[in-house]
Amino acid sequence: MKLIYSGKTKDVYQTEEGNMLLKFKDDVTGENGVFDPGANTVGLTMEGAGKAGLKLTTLFFQKLNKKGIPNHYIDSDIEEATMTVIPATQFGEGLEVICRYKAVGSFLRRYGKYATEGQKLDGFVEITLKDDERQDPPINEDALKMLGILTKEEYQVIKNLTVKIAEMVKEELIKREIELYDIKLEFGKDPDGNIILIDEISGGNMRAYKEGQYIPPMELERIVVSS
Repeated sequence: MKLIYSGKTKDVYQTEEGNMLLKFKDDVTGENGVFDPGANTVGLTMEGAGKAGLKLTTLFFQKLNKKGIPNHYIDSDIEEATMTVIPATQFGEGLEVICRYKAVGSFLRRYGKYATEGQKLDGFVEITLKDDERQDPPINEDALKMLGILTKEEYQVIKNLTVKIAEMVKEELIKREIELYDIKLEFGKDPDGNIILIDEISGGNMRAYKEGQYIPPMELERIVVSS
């Protein structure tokens, strides 16, 4: 296989069949040894984090397939920490789409003059550019169109898909008495030009709490997958 890209938490290979293979790493984002799903750097390495992330990702993507929500998942190999996916092109140099149910993280840092920590948000959707140098700046619908990154129609499709996917994850967590505070998703276009969910859905790209206590990624996987 040919290595296409080496990212913070995954390596991406091209298979002989023309699909892509994602190799999940044990690296997670954060700063100064503290995990943060919204961080732009690898903050620490946790043994088993790659497999844990893949287990949750596999569970959620399989549920999306049952619901007919478009995504890139084909299959996965937990022992090898790999997932085979449909090739997809990203928008611009990459976008991150966040759905927020509580005011925490970068939202609170930006709007702390008006928001209080943990304040309820009604599934607020925002998009940020994947740009480490500029700390992943937020960007609105008009700017996305003017810069040629997303059309108005594409923006609406992505927003609607984000709400559907986040609600599905939220409902699954509620079954375990876990509350979803926010989740970060990525989208791309498949070879036919359809907008699909890409990347992963794991503890590494969401904040989940139980009885007011944050649940680390590997603990979240243990609770969700084993229940």
